Amino acid sequence: MKNNKKNMTFIISLVIVVAMVVWGLGFPKSFEAAGTAANGFLTSNFSWFYALTMTSFVVFAIWLGFFSKYRNIRLGKDNEKPEYGFVSWFAMLFSAGMGIGLVFWGTAEPLNFWMAPIGGLEAGSAGASQFAITKAFLHWGLHPWANYAVLALALAYFQFRKDKPGLISSIFIPILGEERVKGPIGKTIDILAIFATVAGVATSLGLGAMQINSGLNYVFGIPENDMVLIIIVVIVTIMFMASAISGLDKGIKFLSNANVALCTIIALLCLFVGPTRQMLNTLIEGIGDYVQELPHNSFAVGAYGDSGWYGGWTIYYWAWWIAWAPFTGTFIARISKGRTIKEFVMGVTLVPALVSFVWFAIFGVLGMNTGTEVASEAIQNTSTALFVVLKEYPIGAIISVLVIILLCTFFVTSADSATFVLGMLSSYGNLNPTVKVKVVWGILQSLLALALLLGSTNGLQMLQTISLVGAFPFAFVMIGSMVCTTKVLKAEKKEKLVVPEVKAD
Repeated sequence: MKNNKKNMTFIISLVIVVAMVVWGLGFPKSFEAAGTAANGFLTSNFSWFYALTMTSFVVFAIWLGFFSKYRNIRLGKDNEKPEYGFVSWFAMLFSAGMGIGLVFWGTAEPLNFWMAPIGGLEAGSAGASQFAITKAFLHWGLHPWANYAVLALALAYFQFRKDKPGLISSIFIPILGEERVKGPIGKTIDILAIFATVAGVATSLGLGAMQINSGLNYVFGIPENDMVLIIIVVIVTIMFMASAISGLDKGIKFLSNANVALCTIIALLCLFVGPTRQMLNTLIEGIGDYVQELPHNSFAVGAYGDSGWYGGWTIYYWAWWIAWAPFTGTFIARISKGRTIKEFVMGVTLVPALVSFVWFAIFGVLGMNTGTEVASEAIQNTSTALFVVLKEYPIGAIISVLVIILLCTFFVTSADSATFVLGMLSSYGNLNPTVKVKVVWGILQSLLALALLLGSTNGLQMLQTISLVGAFPFAFVMIGSMVCTTKVLKAEKKEKLVVPEVKAD
């Protein structure tokens, strides 16, 4: 940080987050009541807005990356090559973008849909299976990744091609001007980004802590209680702080590669011990159903019934992804120097969406193949759903241990990536924030996760609520980023600065 003047973005953001932690831990009933009221208001009145906004990200990303005249523009200087190889680049962006969520919901979500489908479908039926896979693909497919791509692309362009600070507010220079961006308006944008980041990451850290505790209980008999949750969060906080302090090229890169390798091992093991043919058939047919029903499902909000279901699932997911956008978008931008727009959009939308489809096809079928009796038991507790299902298969205990390890590494990767990004956003866009700033944010985001878990009667519901509330104001920032990106790319095209695409290493 600069020493010649106070960093008001850092100070104001710090005050807001500390106030939330104190409120959640000191006055849990009031905190939960306020969160529930805000959640109900946004879900009831703005479902249409979330659906429309998220779908606009998909359309914009696909147009920009594959059909626009700007697709060969490089996110960096002319002829500048990518900073990271494709495998490490993808591993880091995927670990930051999904991480714990895939493990937490990979089996639990399809089983919930399978056992309680809407639209008059019978629980456990073939129609319910199709419904479960299609909706899981929708929630984890193009929409979340396009959401990340829209913001990350704009950030990378301004950082590496225009040499602007690594701040969300830098994106708005084309319409606000540099002086206004440096003033109260720009600071407000950056504070909103920090708040949304802390809310989204705290949600995933809370989910991770819950599932690690559940896994340890299910496999080793360690009790599920507040004390164990606190111990888990403290231990993992120490781990991710050590990783964050070690830097981007060491801790985060190494752990991200390890995450992808461990994910691959677990998925392959489940593919072989489970109904392999059914999983592969479901993957192929599921992709077909997803593509065919994408226009309808993208805009479905329950206008003709089942609005409660959409509010609790689809709209919640759209809010969750928006809440994660400033963190994940900033991080993806930081590691994407030298990519062309076309290469960037393909790597950040199509490839990770396909990987998510594979994951849900394997783990969704793994759960549904156990039958309705086991499925009913599994969905009683989302945190243990995967472990309940794995118990029904050969070497399930071994896979369960690997899953617990993966949860820990994903937890560490998500948290240290978020700590890195929060340091950037609160340090004038410094691409290498100081250890002091990273330590402060690391501790605060862990405390907020604990406040959400321990400060309410339903920790999972409170985690979901804070994501929804944190995402709403930032959605307008996301919309503005598309306008600014289009404006600046048009200006560059007029100046004839577009260069031929150079093949990356």
